[in-house]
Amino acid sequence: MEKIVNGAYGRFNLEISTGKLAKQANGSVIIKLNENLLLVTVVASKDKKEGQDFFPLTVDYREKYFATGKIPGGFFKREGKPRDREILASRLIDRPIRPLFPADFINETQIIATLFSADGKIDTDVLGVIGASCALMISDIPFNGPVGACRVALVDGELIDSPTFDELQKADLELVLAGTETTVTTIEASANEISEEDMLRAIQFGHQIIRDSIKIQKDLISQLEINKMEYEPFIIPEDLKNRVYQMSEERLRILNNIFEKQKRNKEFDKLVKEIIESLKEEYEDYLNVIPGLIEEKRKEMIRERIIKEGIRLDGRGVKDIRKITCEIGLMPRTHGSALFTRGETQSLACLTLGTASDEQVIEDLEGESKKSFMLHYNFPPFSVGEIGSLRGPGRREIGHGFLAEKSLQAVIPSEEIFPYTIRIVSEILESNGSSSMASVCSGSLSLMDAGVPIKCHVAGIAMGLIVSKDSEPIILSDIMGEEDHYGDMDFKVAGTRNGITGLQLDTKIEGISVDILRKGFFQAKEGREYILNIMEQTISKPREQISSYAPRLIQFNIDKDKIGVVIGPGGKMIRSIIEKTGVKIDIDDDGKITIASTDFSSGEEAKKMIDSLVKEIEMGDIYEGKITKITNFGAFVELLPGKEALMHISQYAHERINDLNEHLKIGDKVVVKVINVDGNGKINVSRKALIENLNPNFKREHHIDNRKFSQRENRKDET
Repeated sequence: MEKIVNGAYGRFNLEISTGKLAKQANGSVIIKLNENLLLVTVVASKDKKEGQDFFPLTVDYREKYFATGKIPGGFFKREGKPRDREILASRLIDRPIRPLFPADFINETQIIATLFSADGKIDTDVLGVIGASCALMISDIPFNGPVGACRVALVDGELIDSPTFDELQKADLELVLAGTETTVTTIEASANEISEEDMLRAIQFGHQIIRDSIKIQKDLISQLEINKMEYEPFIIPEDLKNRVYQMSEERLRILNNIFEKQKRNKEFDKLVKEIIESLKEEYEDYLNVIPGLIEEKRKEMIRERIIKEGIRLDGRGVKDIRKITCEIGLMPRTHGSALFTRGETQSLACLTLGTASDEQVIEDLEGESKKSFMLHYNFPPFSVGEIGSLRGPGRREIGHGFLAEKSLQAVIPSEEIFPYTIRIVSEILESNGSSSMASVCSGSLSLMDAGVPIKCHVAGIAMGLIVSKDSEPIILSDIMGEEDHYGDMDFKVAGTRNGITGLQLDTKIEGISVDILRKGFFQAKEGREYILNIMEQTISKPREQISSYAPRLIQFNIDKDKIGVVIGPGGKMIRSIIEKTGVKIDIDDDGKITIASTDFSSGEEAKKMIDSLVKEIEMGDIYEGKITKITNFGAFVELLPGKEALMHISQYAHERINDLNEHLKIGDKVVVKVINVDGNGKINVSRKALIENLNPNFKREHHIDNRKFSQRENRKDET
């Protein structure tokens, strides 16, 4: 039987229903906000797989083109592999949901969110979080929820919940938030240098909207009789735990004092093999869990040392930042390059400048859009000393690249100031913590190295958290990979000296308080300013000139009605200009023309040719034209490319001329004056009108005076 609940969700009304669609799933709900309708289903296997010792959770968000009454483009005319937007939404749903499953539940679980209707005005990814939480809560799958989510924007100093796409265009902050009734579990934000206090204010505002969404979920849950499944919990024998802990403790103490990651990992692998070898006969059925038990012991020891002594895995204090080095201009043929190294994390950013035709075209349900700034992130297996296949970008690459891109977006100049398409590629050459924030730093350095007029640097830092029942929470600055893995929070903050530009928070616990967030923000600010100081010592302002290998751009506007003249029949005219000058030309529908060339003179030549095409020929104008055709009644003169005029035989000279072929041949150049332009665009010119009264400026330009001109005419007549 269908159950429907609804209630206030900020300034809108949110409806959740179940019992009508997808009834064979363990749990399914329909989330409706305005005309947006999302179906979210959850299914879990009845038993765990033999030998499995981890929780296989899969989350997929998909948008159907029919949701906005569209047919997919391309040959196949159906939805294909997930787009970046769908992958990012899948990650957004996964992150706040995953930590809330019981630790002993490892049955394979799948969450699918499908957008069936979209109004094209409001983003629907946060509805996926609410739907996943509610579907899990009403299903028989064990889940320690519920959680809620919302999107917040700061527009003209006012906080707005569930902003429309139009409102986001004007926003100084876009914040996506997920959490429980009391804590925050996930944050994503892009901002225009927002202060820490404004960010905290937005988080507190959004948390109230989260509570609204949880209240609606609880209304639905209260109307249903829910029985959670019985499952075989994943239990490890206590005697095995104690044996492994005892056998590994002393070696782990030594291992945890090795500062180099590769040496540390080598010793850890050696320890694992030795313990497995010694216990393989006694605990044959549990050999695959031994590495995890050793890691548990190692985690406990690392955390205990930080709590009691304030000393981290590499010997740093809780606020210390690893050694940083910056270099620029490493790659001679790239338009900009920078190498940022922080401890054992290293990002090489290579920047390319292009034209408008290089913009990324994005086809979403809301319509087609273009991006002129892109940051792509690559994480090859050698960066962590491993072997792996080189395939297309996965969820990690897309997510990390998106975070770094939006962190730098706030300082990218407008098209009016810098009309280039900008692509940065961050190649991670080494990784031991926060490679996405290293990409922000290397990307910022590469922008200045390329001469992109950004106003200031952007730096990023990753913060960690250790929470203990017996002590105050400890926040760690610039966390390493193990501190991310063994800690309770991964809190990435990017920004300038003036404020925050990018933010991402994930927790491995059930959430953190606003007080902890506040402390994390201001500790991150200290670290960010320290990193900015080092970056500014390398390069403090953009280079005055772009690379000699980068295209030179000339931009100007013509009348929209003249676009066809520049392009010509079948593109003949524009192809001719490109062939003659070697430039690249982009023409927008509004008449804006962009010429890209490797040298400025070629661009100027192309501009001159286009100017001549679109110039209106007026009475009294003087041209040096080329004879294209001679008839018995006159000659046709090409004044400008594609524009011809008739010089009647009577307008060649004051004397009577019987045959123009005696005086002219095709290809000759002749100076003429426009004497008539009729309503149909037909042009008449005269040579004889110039003989006695040449335009003084024209005479000076072509070194012509009346006396010499007349002498040449007399000599022709004598001949």
